[in-house]
Amino acid sequence: MYDSYTETSLRYDPDRCVNCRRCTQVCPHAVFAEGPDRVELARPAACMECGACALNCPVQAITVQSGVGCAWAMIAAALRGKDMDTECSCGGDDGSCCG
Repeated sequence: MYDSYTETSLRYDPDRCVNCRRCTQVCPHAVFAEGPDRVELARPAACMECGACALNCPVQAITVQSGVGCAWAMIAAALRGKDMDTECSCGGDDGSCCG
């Protein structure tokens, strides 16, 4: 069963990667890192599922179901006027939404 507190919908196929490094440039949490031949999935647990990486990947080596993770929780809290540090339940290690 999918556990949104410990898993993300992020999927990366390194065999499709052409090493354009766009994902490393657009990811706000440094989930991806530059590798010698292709990008590496360095911090998958830090993914907030915003979808920026997938939208910018020219070869669809990355898929993510945006709108289900921490990015959505941050947007929803902002719309409700809530404080992310006290109202979020994304399960960040430090008690905040995204850790």
